[in-house]
Amino acid sequence: MSSRDASLTPLKAIVIDDPPLRQAPEPFDDDSAYDPRLPIAIDFGSSKLRAGFVNQAAPTHIFPNVLTKFRDRKLNKNFTFVGNDTLLDQAVRSQSRSPFDGPFVTNWNFTEEIMDYTFHHLGVSPNNGICNPILLTERMATVQSQRANWYQLMFETYNVPGVTFGIDSLYGFYNQNTSGNKTGLVIDCGHEDTNVIPVVDGTGVLTDAKRINWGGRQAVDYLSDLMALKYPYFPTKLSYLQYETMYQDYCRVSPNYDEDIKNILTLDSLDTNDVVVEAPFTEILQPQKTEEELRIQAEKRRETGKRLQEQARLKRMEKLVQKQEEFDYFSKVRDQLIDEPKKKILSVLQNAGFDDERDFKKYLHGLEQSLKKAQMVEAEDDSHLEEMNDDKTIQKFELLDIADENLTEDQIKEKRKQRFLKASQDARHKAREEKERVAKEEEEKRLKEQQWRQTDLNGWIKDKRLKLNKLIKRRKEKLKLRDEMKDRKSQVSQNRMKNLASLAEDNVKQGTKRSRHQTTIDNDPNDTFGANDEDWLIYTDITQNPEAFEEAMEDEYKDIVELEGLLLEHDPNFTEEDTLEAQYDWRNSILHLFLRGPRPHDSENIHEQHQMHLNVERIRVPEVVFQPTLGGQDQAGICELSETILLKKFGSQPGKLSSTSLDMVNNVFITGGNSKVPGLRERIVREFTEFLPVGTNFSVNMSSDPSLDAWKGMAALAQDKEEYKKTVISKKEYEEYGPDYIKEHKLGNMKYFED
Repeated sequence: MSSRDASLTPLKAIVIDDPPLRQAPEPFDDDSAYDPRLPIAIDFGSSKLRAGFVNQAAPTHIFPNVLTKFRDRKLNKNFTFVGNDTLLDQAVRSQSRSPFDGPFVTNWNFTEEIMDYTFHHLGVSPNNGICNPILLTERMATVQSQRANWYQLMFETYNVPGVTFGIDSLYGFYNQNTSGNKTGLVIDCGHEDTNVIPVVDGTGVLTDAKRINWGGRQAVDYLSDLMALKYPYFPTKLSYLQYETMYQDYCRVSPNYDEDIKNILTLDSLDTNDVVVEAPFTEILQPQKTEEELRIQAEKRRETGKRLQEQARLKRMEKLVQKQEEFDYFSKVRDQLIDEPKKKILSVLQNAGFDDERDFKKYLHGLEQSLKKAQMVEAEDDSHLEEMNDDKTIQKFELLDIADENLTEDQIKEKRKQRFLKASQDARHKAREEKERVAKEEEEKRLKEQQWRQTDLNGWIKDKRLKLNKLIKRRKEKLKLRDEMKDRKSQVSQNRMKNLASLAEDNVKQGTKRSRHQTTIDNDPNDTFGANDEDWLIYTDITQNPEAFEEAMEDEYKDIVELEGLLLEHDPNFTEEDTLEAQYDWRNSILHLFLRGPRPHDSENIHEQHQMHLNVERIRVPEVVFQPTLGGQDQAGICELSETILLKKFGSQPGKLSSTSLDMVNNVFITGGNSKVPGLRERIVREFTEFLPVGTNFSVNMSSDPSLDAWKGMAALAQDKEEYKKTVISKKEYEEYGPDYIKEHKLGNMKYFED
């Protein structure tokens, strides 16, 4: 990390864990205060269930609408946990299930058990039937079969005296306007969908109401999908509850989405808008060693390293001697076969294991190159030993000129040793001479470059810039080809396989002759891979020798850095910003800012490996209710739907609102749990200001806790005796009219009849 980076304060990481487990089960209401005539209001939502007697200011029981059937193997018993009781244990919570499938109740056995749990904690015993009237919520335009099942559950299972069904958002509007028959516009942001309902004289006009198939659940799923695409190799998998926490705590509605999305991935914007969340993990800490233990360990490593280096050096010297002997032998063979007939040459070479003379020359050339390279390596490693031991070694080579038959057995062994040492010394001498020659050539080249730079600086700079651009371009092409070759399904990889198949087919048809006209199998003029032999060399290096390719890329990068250093020193127009490193600086990478925020990333830091950065997602996810196309919904947003209702319905004309529409814009009411997202009301106010005629007064209202609006509306309705009687369906009516009967009222759904 550079000094510039070190001055940046690290962003605070927020650990996102599952909500804490409860320490106690759901409490019970006091049985002594139970009144069998008092209605019970139940907001049976797909996310939370809220229940309580209507004489309370708020619901006394609020819990997740889920159920878990858990078997304890130790006790060999089955247990059923509902609502908050599922939060007593992590294993129980992980197995909890909802009676809903999307917006519909599909598991009525779960529903019955959840209702038993609710009545039981309210202090009502359902064994002999429920004496209290019930008020229930339902979604707008609910399916008739849903209400029929509710009738059956309420009247036949619990034997309730009467039940009231109403739309949850209209209940909330009624609670806000209990003083009279008010006209207004309800924007309901729920867990499963979002509704825009016009209300005229206290009655919901459902024929002009609109629904968007997007709610809080879809928003959380959308956020989890976006983060999975953003971090496909994230080390842990987050739960739905964790993503829900991220959505509720850190997402917000942008007041001007189009402008904010353009600037959100800038450093200044990310400093304030980037939120770092960290998944919980267990960090394994290694025990700290004392200084003495570290010193002993380092000493052992040094001794082991020296021993391994010596073993490797001896092994290299043995191989070097073998190669030298082999090269000398085959060199003599080559010299002996110079004037011999071709038939004899081929016979001798085949007996030696070669296919032909070409194969022999290729092998000899490769052996010579390998020998030179090994001698260079040996000279670098042993140059200091040579200086110390050369004179002594020379004195020990007297046995090499004596024939073996004149030597004893011990002297023969010593002669082999001297031959080995003599070959090593000769190899080092040759390598050192080659090294001195290369150094001399480099010095001459440097002096020539210096003279050129002094006499023609502009030409020198132009030449260096041209070489630098070629190197960078070639490096980018190689890196791009490497990345594409890694993906076997990529178009480039498929084209290469086609070309290989095409060339193989041509070789079969034409023998060993190559076709003059090289093209792809699909005759794509833009795909010129293979026209140049260098393309195939790069392809071979990438696919068959990746280590050599990486080494070549490293050497190429060193050449680029060297050229950049010269230009930085001598070219006044070449700055740090023009270097390759600056081009790949994380500050200039939109991808880095998107994935890692406004700070450099340390891939070795285990905490940063478990971190996600919320930036674009913070405003993109809540924006779907205004632009449903972002979430894949072919629908209009809430403000566009509101504009249609207010400007094109109820007698309004272009540029002029009717009296009904004026009453609506003066009483816009936002409700539903998903409306808690910060900035929603401000965005609606801004959008309404833009499409309403200039000078139109309007009012957008929202309660302190929109998720309780429906329940409070039911309680307020039950307090109004006259209005409440018009909504109750008695058991007698159910038995007389059947489960298809709907009692229409201002806050409920209506029944449509075909002509």
